[in-house]
Amino acid sequence: MTEIAAAWQNGYVERLMRTIKEEEVELSDYEDFAQAYAQIGYFLQEVYQKKRIHSALGYLTPLEFESRWFTQHTLVRITP
Repeated sequence: MTEIAAAWQNGYVERLMRTIKEEEVELSDYEDFAQAYAQIGYFLQEVYQKKRIHSALGYLTPLEFESRWFTQHTLVRITP
């Protein structure tokens, strides 16, 4: 949910929904709701988070971006 009077935040969710629709739902034939639910969950966890690059993240996957960020921000510096 967005903050009150922050309609610009809706764009993030709308873009995610468009991606799910275009890259998963429209390219798949589901037998029933349970299969659709499972396949969309798989798409979000395995494809969207681990394989699909994102321009807002410098054309890295979210997993790569998070790994790089964590590495850069957790380096322990020991001073002599």
